[in-house]
Amino acid sequence: MDTQVAPPPQLTSRRYGAVNWLGLKTLTEREIKRFLKVGMQTVFAPLVQTLLFMMVFGLVLRGGPWPGTERAYADGLAAGLVMMSILSNAFQNASSSIVIAKVQGNSVDFLMPPLSAFELTVAFIVGAAARGILVGAASLLAVSWLANITPAEPLAALYYGVVASIMFGAVGLIGGIWADKFDHIAAVTNFIVVPLTFLSGTFYSTDILPEPFRTLSHYNPVFFLIDGFRYGFIGSHDAPLVTGALISLAITIALCWACWALLKSGYRLRS
Repeated sequence: MDTQVAPPPQLTSRRYGAVNWLGLKTLTEREIKRFLKVGMQTVFAPLVQTLLFMMVFGLVLRGGPWPGTERAYADGLAAGLVMMSILSNAFQNASSSIVIAKVQGNSVDFLMPPLSAFELTVAFIVGAAARGILVGAASLLAVSWLANITPAEPLAALYYGVVASIMFGAVGLIGGIWADKFDHIAAVTNFIVVPLTFLSGTFYSTDILPEPFRTLSHYNPVFFLIDGFRYGFIGSHDAPLVTGALISLAITIALCWACWALLKSGYRLRS
């Protein structure tokens, strides 16, 4: 008796909607778990630097007020140091993730799956922002015994904290795509990130600077982040808040678009 053999099922590619939510969620979780797995290095180690800066500058200018306010100098310094922690850690997370993947040759892990350039951009930047915000929150708790960290304008502090973490997550992603080895990232950190951070009013109010340095400091994009974040804690600012908020947002959007364009082109990733 003839037996009829059923034809093998035809394989079809999995179909996604406008966004591959599963892939996006998986890569985002990977980026967050990657730095949480070495939390002593990525979360708690930065607190040592913040506390050292806080104690050294607090001892040098103990008892003095923050320029133009009645708040203690330590209060303004604490806000600047917390923002510096947010910026540096968001940058390090995104840049190290890409460079490590390049050096170890496993960038195929995120290039081969059905993830668009938009989804890759969101996942890497969200992971970087998560580390920046987490380290910023931990830094706030760490300096709470040395300064008054009660925010005067909580929404302003939250806005600038989130925008800063996204902005420098994007900067780190661009740096990681460009870099071929860790020396390149170290160069970006030492010659771009650190100077911009230190010369933006982290440790001082730019109002005390003589001209033309005071005006020049206001062309530093990091200045608006620190100035707005400090306003959120001590209620004092050196530049118009609306201008700073809009400029920071515009720069962040432009950097995120640049990340998307680089990932879409495959620059230094698929070549």
